[in-house]
Amino acid sequence: MKKIKSFLISLLIFCITPALSQQLFSRADTLRGNNGPLRTCYDIRYYHLDIKIDIENKFISGSNLFRFTAKKTFDRLQFDLFDNMAIQKIVYKGLELPFTREFNAIFVQFPEKIKKGSTETFTVFYSGNPIIAKRPPWDGGFVFTKDQRDKPWVAVACQGFGASSWWPNKDQQADEVDSMMISITVPNGVMDVSNGRLRSTVDRGNGFTTYNWFVSYPINNYGVTVNIADYTHFNDAFDGENGQLRLDYYVLKENLQKAKDHFSTHVKPTLKSFEHWFGPYPFYRDGYKLVETPYLGMEHQSAIAYGNKYQNGYSGTDLSGTGLGLTWDYIIVHESGHEWFGNHITSKDIADMWIHESFTMYSEALFIESQQGKQAGIKYADGLRQHIRNDRPIIGPYQVNKEGSGDMYFKGANMLQTIRAIIHDDRKWLKILRGLNQKFGLKTTTTEEIVHYINKTAGINLTKVFDQYLRFTNIPTLEVKRDLNHLVKYRWQANVKSFNMPVHVYDGDNLLILKPTLHWKSLKVKNDFIPDTANFYIKVRAQ
Repeated sequence: MKKIKSFLISLLIFCITPALSQQLFSRADTLRGNNGPLRTCYDIRYYHLDIKIDIENKFISGSNLFRFTAKKTFDRLQFDLFDNMAIQKIVYKGLELPFTREFNAIFVQFPEKIKKGSTETFTVFYSGNPIIAKRPPWDGGFVFTKDQRDKPWVAVACQGFGASSWWPNKDQQADEVDSMMISITVPNGVMDVSNGRLRSTVDRGNGFTTYNWFVSYPINNYGVTVNIADYTHFNDAFDGENGQLRLDYYVLKENLQKAKDHFSTHVKPTLKSFEHWFGPYPFYRDGYKLVETPYLGMEHQSAIAYGNKYQNGYSGTDLSGTGLGLTWDYIIVHESGHEWFGNHITSKDIADMWIHESFTMYSEALFIESQQGKQAGIKYADGLRQHIRNDRPIIGPYQVNKEGSGDMYFKGANMLQTIRAIIHDDRKWLKILRGLNQKFGLKTTTTEEIVHYINKTAGINLTKVFDQYLRFTNIPTLEVKRDLNHLVKYRWQANVKSFNMPVHVYDGDNLLILKPTLHWKSLKVKNDFIPDTANFYIKVRAQ
């Protein structure tokens, strides 16, 4: 069992890195992660990615147009493209611009000052063999494989690894492009499925066809995708809070009936649950798609990668060990949850990726709650604790493109369950979850902004609670001393200065809401003193 659990953890935790104290960050890390003046000088407004994918040779060639607005006057900027991809030229107003490369960063020199407030365009022409993923989606890159009928099956997953591994862009989460055209040219006999709506297909007359997809909402770079196969397509509709949402499914032909049966059972209940908890699906104009992929899954915006083989659970297993995880399709629920947290709300720096993963993992418990009741959701979240390692802080180092601990999944979900218990008002909790999407949707944000909003809406200062769970390895420990006269002394042991998290305790059937601090307090009980460790992710130490 330990080997199985360890394997599941390694699958869920993306990009495991050494302890922060042992990390030395390089110039390349800083160039990738730092949101410096050569990035902040321009606001990316629109991309047109126009590429041909030579499947036989695993080769990409084409261009990406950058349309931007100058946020200050400048004559030099940075974009990103991995150094195994060659740049043929960069064109601005008919002129080829000089550029230099340092690791995966490209520095472009303009012949004149770009004035603050002006909108300009340049186009990068490039080509190369993209990096092939060894274990997608947990390491990044392209997948070139074949389906059961020996037809090409191609996909990409690059979260954390970098979208600039296969296309030139401003590869930093703080500035999302406002809209995007994705034109992918592929051999006849297969098709491409990317984000947004399919606007047109163009037969090039040379054995290739171009598929033009348009994304009408802001999108983060790692959410941009290509999926190439001999797909068959069917569609449905969901009557949601903002009207009728189109549901499109692209699956391998041999799986058509299986997909119809499975998706019709699982997708609409998922969307109904999440619209209740988080507000309307964020991308109505672009629709909702599931696209069958040769890897397990990824939250590509409006084009979710699906590879769970039409079964319940996480590859047929229950991560919670409760049996509840086998009553629904993990990939449909989890990756759909990312449409709200990750795609709709995006962290500026991947050090704050808990905003994506903690809320999305917690969305699984909320989905169970909507189907089987609140206690079932609590039980599921509690079951996830077996995977928590408490190895290092959840928040990673800023400005170097590094995530924190993989505990952002399991521990992060239980932190949010704890926050909900502290607030102790489910109507207010619902208001917070929906309000986060109203306040920060289609924007990039930070830990500080998210915590400030929750504090304000809850009417409780929870900053120290978030700090303990996110910025330190240890969880709070409630120390308890009892005597024979039913007098109980209690206090917190925690890393945060003046830590004072409320906690619930049961004295028989009576619920007591206590406010321990780092100093001893006393309480006379009638029967017992039982901390609520189902709703609060804490340790209890009796002395």
